Amino acid sequence: MNECLFCRIVQRALPAKIVAEDDQLVAFHDVNPQAPTHILLVPKTHIPAVSDLTDATGPVMTRAVLMANRLAKQLGLADSGYRLVVNCGEQAGQSIWHLHVHLLGGRPMRWPPG
Repeated sequence: MNECLFCRIVQRALPAKIVAEDDQLVAFHDVNPQAPTHILLVPKTHIPAVSDLTDATGPVMTRAVLMANRLAKQLGLADSGYRLVVNCGEQAGQSIWHLHVHLLGGRPMRWPPG
């Protein structure tokens, strides 16, 4: 997956401001932030979209949510609130075909989001 932007970040072939990492995930600041805090949580294994998860790969989403919760606490977002977003497909706003979770916070979020 050398052409995948997030795979290249995971492999450290491209720079990123990494804020957390474990054996399955890397979390880093989005280069085009949509909120004062905008972190991307990316599986180290290439999975194109949330719709491509299987029984075997699905637990990575639980790990991503748990990591996002920890980061939200560390970054002072837990009390005021934060949003987790997963886009699936072009019309939903997915522009990079590697599963990722957006952690957004630091400002009021509107509804509906799009």
